[in-house]
Amino acid sequence: MHYPFWYVPGLTSPMWIAIVAVLHVYIAMYAVGGSILLAFQTQLAYRERDMLYLEYLRQHAWFFVLITLVFSSLLGVGIWWTIGLASPLATEELIHVFVLGWAMEYVTFIVEIVAAFAFFYYWGRFDPKTHVITGWIYAGAAFGSLVIITGITAFQLNTGSWAPEHGFWKAFWNPQTLPQIAARTGGSLMLGALYFFLHASLKLTQNASLLQRVGQESAKWAMGGAALTILGGVGWYLNTPPSGQAALVGASALNILAFAIFGLTAATVLMLYVGPIRNPGWLTPGFAILFFGIGHAATGTGEFIREAVRKPYIVYDRVLGNQLRPEEVTKARRDGYLNTGLWTKAYIASRFPEVISQGRIDDRKLITLPISKRRDIGRTVFQYHCNDCHSVEGYSAIGQLARGWSRPLVRFTVEHLDTVHYFMPPWSGTDAEAEVLTDYIMSIRRPYPHKDIKEEAD
Repeated sequence: MHYPFWYVPGLTSPMWIAIVAVLHVYIAMYAVGGSILLAFQTQLAYRERDMLYLEYLRQHAWFFVLITLVFSSLLGVGIWWTIGLASPLATEELIHVFVLGWAMEYVTFIVEIVAAFAFFYYWGRFDPKTHVITGWIYAGAAFGSLVIITGITAFQLNTGSWAPEHGFWKAFWNPQTLPQIAARTGGSLMLGALYFFLHASLKLTQNASLLQRVGQESAKWAMGGAALTILGGVGWYLNTPPSGQAALVGASALNILAFAIFGLTAATVLMLYVGPIRNPGWLTPGFAILFFGIGHAATGTGEFIREAVRKPYIVYDRVLGNQLRPEEVTKARRDGYLNTGLWTKAYIASRFPEVISQGRIDDRKLITLPISKRRDIGRTVFQYHCNDCHSVEGYSAIGQLARGWSRPLVRFTVEHLDTVHYFMPPWSGTDAEAEVLTDYIMSIRRPYPHKDIKEEAD
């Protein structure tokens, strides 16, 4: 509440986080899985003194560096930009709790960059042993980065028994950390193999035997990754708090997506077995592109589900979806939601000075304003209290969700958000603020779709 809101028309600001984050996850997981596959196959090619194999791996290393360092770095900046604007309080929470973790992550990231560039640019200049060691240093740093970031983001879903006096390590080893490390490590190995399949199928069209070799070696790691993904997924569900499990079970779209991810993962495992492992000749560009699409669909669906069940919290038990901490709700109900925020109070004082009394917004003056001004103030309440999940029009649009609702129904829903929908945060304002928010929602709600049914007057 002590930050300005960021409204993205038609999409909502958190959906921008989802778009940028999922793209970044695709590349970051390839960086982990691809680095392991690249280091392993480089070591294998040196051991067998296969110069054609090494030359192909050098070409893949160029592709790898371009995608994982250049493109991923841009997306990494994009993530910090979007989360800082869309969820400033949650971002503040993760920074304060995990200061040591972020320092560790910056170190691993520097090691990643140095090792990756050395591995590629000193190809042919390092002796084989040093070159392989450099590749494994990069793979180890990439995996370390995955572990650190996963522990931090897992905290958002289940903080466990952590309290501020417990410090960093208790927060890091929360109930979700190990299951998500297993799932993301497995997913990384699978995605790394898919990138190898795609690149090799396009680059090795004139060398069928080497194409088959690359496919088989990559698929072996991917099969192990599939087992880790399944194990981690089960652990993820078992360690999801009751609110998250209820959100998963209670949303039909998430039910469909949950079945979809199991189906897509099963299809990926089946294609791995009957394709590159049992029938290496199947690894054509068309097969690789299909494989690539299915694997990314499964990964993106998993990330969407992981984020969608974090309701009504942004950080479980620590930050609610309305950008308040749970312990602040009682004070906001007593003193007023608008009064608890620096930006909201300043805005109301600037635009509607007539409702200010002794430096505070006076509820009695608030409800005596003309309807147009009440709606304007209601819009402000909406942008701060509801904007993290709802837009005015577009994705999860409040105007569509309240279609045809009567005023008493809108007012009741506002005051009992967490009762009507258990995945919503509790109403955190006064009666007067509920009234002006109702005014605003009634002004944007869509009419009942059946003309033969008379709506109740506004």
